[in-house]
Amino acid sequence: MRRPMVAGNWKMYGTRTSVAELIGGLNQQALPAGVDVAVFPVSVHLQQVLDGLAENNIAVGSQNCAFQSEQGALTGEVSPVQLADLGCQFVLVGHSERRSVFGESDRDVCNKFAAVQASGLIPVLCVGETLEQRNAGETLSVVSAQLDAVVGELGVGVFAKAVIAYEPVWAIGTGLTATPQQAQEVHAEIRAQIASKDSVLAESVRILYGGSVKAANAADLFGMPDIDGGLVGGASLNADEFGAICRAAGS
Repeated sequence: MRRPMVAGNWKMYGTRTSVAELIGGLNQQALPAGVDVAVFPVSVHLQQVLDGLAENNIAVGSQNCAFQSEQGALTGEVSPVQLADLGCQFVLVGHSERRSVFGESDRDVCNKFAAVQASGLIPVLCVGETLEQRNAGETLSVVSAQLDAVVGELGVGVFAKAVIAYEPVWAIGTGLTATPQQAQEVHAEIRAQIASKDSVLAESVRILYGGSVKAANAADLFGMPDIDGGLVGGASLNADEFGAICRAAGS
């Protein structure tokens, strides 16, 4: 039985004051014991969040990292080793904003994925299609290619210590949400792609849905057989809303 997970991507939001308020709100939430909960703050707030949630069972991850695990002469970058030393447990890899805005290629994503795992952290691999690709009927081929960029280079076994997040680009921050059936179709295809190489691993790998997840739609999404939780964007900046989403994952 796969253990549900709900992760909050805070993106480039927050000040020390607002983050402190959000931490306070999260510490007051009644979170289900059977759900793994994680948050991904802006890098400058990582230590504040790690300290503020130290007594809570909420993991902390980074939104990004360098493509090499070790420290080195890469001005402006943060290595996964440094994130692990700080106390992080997860790193987002391949988020659509990194791919589209910053031009990260499948090769870049694969290198970061490997660096994260080499540092003892867990990568959360984001995959998803644009609206144009969905309208052209290319959803499954696009997602399959993004997944295969990692599987083909590193082997399917790496997903024993990784999480996958399906995030249709057209549903991120737009208010649009894939229907539970649309999301389930893609999640099932991802699991089948892994199963074609390792059927046992496919049953255990967690696949999260991301894209305008909120308390109002969380239960329907999480009720699908291959959706194991959510990667939540804007709604994760509200402690009460995020707590409700977590509880939906545990119901």
